[in-house]
Amino acid sequence: MSPKSLILRNLRFIHVPRGGLMKQAKSQSSRQWIARQERDQFVKSAKVQNYRARSAFKLLEIDDSFRILKPGNTVVDVGAAPGSWTQVAVDRVNAIPTDASQPEGMVISVDLLRIPPITGANILDHSDFSHGDVQDKILSLLSGRRVDVVLSDMAPNASGVRSMDHERIVSLFEAAWEFSKEVLTENGHFLGKLWDGEHVRRLKGDLHPFFRSLKVIKPKASRQESSELFLFARGFKRYLLHTSET
Repeated sequence: MSPKSLILRNLRFIHVPRGGLMKQAKSQSSRQWIARQERDQFVKSAKVQNYRARSAFKLLEIDDSFRILKPGNTVVDVGAAPGSWTQVAVDRVNAIPTDASQPEGMVISVDLLRIPPITGANILDHSDFSHGDVQDKILSLLSGRRVDVVLSDMAPNASGVRSMDHERIVSLFEAAWEFSKEVLTENGHFLGKLWDGEHVRRLKGDLHPFFRSLKVIKPKASRQESSELFLFARGFKRYLLHTSET
């Protein structure tokens, strides 16, 4: 028997169904995701406290530290689905209102995806924030009032290419910032999500002249392995816009 025949004789062939390896990889990835969710204290706490997502604790932590949201505030929350930040905002600005001794706030929530109704919030779901007609709808709901806080938790679907994902989230951040310049009141605040990368320093430089303080925040509720961070700009200097126009 030739060496080639001997090799073929001793080989064991395994039949793999079409797409089998891909399904196995997806199944393993799903199991890992489920296991991570089950271990995650913020996921557990979100269920107990009836928040729609663990991301609520990012905003809670930031607000506890910096007192961004106050009763009577007007808030625009972009990238709001499924609505956990909106839930926090509605409660903290007294948008329902539950405390008759405090002024009543207003929350407008926008996202491309569906946002199930939230009592006290004005929902604009299935809406692309970058489109002018969607921003016009926000302005219509505001009816001429200025905004105290703009929250942006917008993020693209991650491609896995870090540089590309960074560019895309920067574009979303800049869209929220440009809108903020139009609607923020004097001394208003802007909080926007980014993924760490080369443009963070530039964005800090872009925003710095328009605010009294600027801070990069990595909440404890952000996953340790994530490049997620938040740029918090406090105390909008609206008068600078008037100065530049004259």
